[in-house]
Amino acid sequence: MPSSVQLFRDQRYQELKGQCIQQGQLFEDPEFPASDESLYYDSATRGKVEWKRPKDLCEDPRLLVNGMSSHDFHQGKLGNCWFVAACSCLALRKSLWQQVIPDPKEQEWDPKNPGKYAGIFRFRFWRFGEWTEVVVDDLLPTERGELIYCHSNVRNEFWSALLEKAYAKLAGSYQALDGGCAAEALVDFTGAVAESINLAEGKYGEVISVQMKLFEDLMKVHKRGGFISCSISSPGRPSEAETEMGLVVGHAYSVTAIRKLRLGERLLFSFKAEKLFMVRLRNPWGRKEWHGAWSDSSEEWKKVSDSERKNLGLTVKNDGEFWMTFEDWCKNFTDVDVCRTVNTSYFSLHKTWEKEMMHGAWAKHPEPLLNLSGGCFDNRETFLQNPQYLFDVKKAKDEVLVSLQQEDRRRYKKEGKGDNITIGFEILKVEDNRRYRLHKLTVQERVATSPYSNTRSVFLRRTLQQGRYLLIPTTYIPGVPTKFILRLYTDVPSKLRELKADRPEMTCWSLLCGYPRRVTQIKVHSAEGLQKQDGSGGADPYVLIKCEKQSRRSPVQHGTTSPVFNTQVIFYRKDIDSPVTIQVWNSRLLSDQFLGQAVLAASPGDPREQQTLRLRGRGGRGAAEVPGHISVTVLCSDDLAEL
Repeated sequence: MPSSVQLFRDQRYQELKGQCIQQGQLFEDPEFPASDESLYYDSATRGKVEWKRPKDLCEDPRLLVNGMSSHDFHQGKLGNCWFVAACSCLALRKSLWQQVIPDPKEQEWDPKNPGKYAGIFRFRFWRFGEWTEVVVDDLLPTERGELIYCHSNVRNEFWSALLEKAYAKLAGSYQALDGGCAAEALVDFTGAVAESINLAEGKYGEVISVQMKLFEDLMKVHKRGGFISCSISSPGRPSEAETEMGLVVGHAYSVTAIRKLRLGERLLFSFKAEKLFMVRLRNPWGRKEWHGAWSDSSEEWKKVSDSERKNLGLTVKNDGEFWMTFEDWCKNFTDVDVCRTVNTSYFSLHKTWEKEMMHGAWAKHPEPLLNLSGGCFDNRETFLQNPQYLFDVKKAKDEVLVSLQQEDRRRYKKEGKGDNITIGFEILKVEDNRRYRLHKLTVQERVATSPYSNTRSVFLRRTLQQGRYLLIPTTYIPGVPTKFILRLYTDVPSKLRELKADRPEMTCWSLLCGYPRRVTQIKVHSAEGLQKQDGSGGADPYVLIKCEKQSRRSPVQHGTTSPVFNTQVIFYRKDIDSPVTIQVWNSRLLSDQFLGQAVLAASPGDPREQQTLRLRGRGGRGAAEVPGHISVTVLCSDDLAEL
């Protein structure tokens, strides 16, 4: 269960339930009344709807009948197949749906004690970084005595209809759920990290090696409690049109199993393979299935043993669930939403991730240093006028997962502002000692760009080299204010923090000890022709950059006399007459060996282009030359907020 839970509209379930029982009344929710305003955000849309309680629709109503299953429910008249597909996925994981439906036994109808029933239920959703409890009454929209939206295939089971009502309350109305993305609902159910994959652009239906890598990745996601849904995009085709193979265009399907199917040995020769890669899907309508190979009643299943069919749970009926090969899946579907439940538990056999999460916002301001809505990288003049977050990669290499999520905008649909904003982010490798906001792109490396999408969240997985990085979340166009949360997962702690200051702070201590007068950026690209230090003709060099009482050291480059360093540093200098010294050393077991150095005045008037400098011995710029050169870029400014 979540350690802390926020209360939506400050409604306290136990208090409200206690009051209703004491007064002998059934709860009626004033925050989401049984009226048209809860059904529609569009005043022009109206219908003949009666709100009825479960006791008026059936005998012996229940929240759950024989637990929860992905077959329990079907989509109603609302165009929220994406929500129903997400519910199908959720139903497969008891530990997760019990987070969404807390204390289901306590909420259940009790025929022996009808006086304890108050017509009130509660559900929990992961809303913008924290679990939020939503209270609803049990009045449900009906027509001619039938539920018109999500409903169970068992007449007296109501968990799906009540869950949908709580989700509609969070969104502002039922109509606000018309059209959406299964990944968004799954994130709201679990707090998972969502990733969207375009099967057509990734050529997953064409390149077998790429297809197999995706299969193994998705099978791992599914085994570790993640969720997968898929759909067919509909450019040029009407939504909900049916393909020749029975699949519905513009419709969300949930993936309920991913398996390697073993074939009988006698078939090995004819199939030329021991295993088939298979995926099982469910249509939220509870009908309309795939008609191609490995569909429910196809000839292919006759080649599979009875025990294997039983193990797969194959049912030959039009229940909306069906199998297909992974290759056919990749060729017939166009879009996949993957929700990964990233493991942050230290008590696990699987890889454990270190998680950091930050809340932020894009905010518009006419003053450039205060503006935080500069748009994407294409807007070169304003790109750095966005929130900036620093993190460190401590290992030589580390896989990094990043999720950027904007606030749920469905509740703004009544005002005509309910569409998602196109968002994304950039990752830059910056100076190893950067502590203040970046104001100009100079020596920094652009190492990763997320997809830019008008989905609620965007995701990126990258392997990064050791160093310090700047993560800049952006809207695609400048000047669009909204809130976001940023989640970062690494193998070791990354110390994710927001950069807010533009320059060192002026304090009373600065008056006594001095305040910086100049900022200097240095990038040491590489070295060449270093003196050979071992029998094989190599060396293990590193670079040490010193300025006043500060110094930064690069990682060691092993077995080379022509190392590539790409080390960046930035110094805020109080004594502008004190030079910058770049030294090259050879790493040794007992005592490191000095190989040479370059001494720089580092003034604003110096060349800003990359330059090659001869290494010299100790003793300043007039010291004797030694073997080797270093390639560097040096930039200086007396405006501390320029670089």
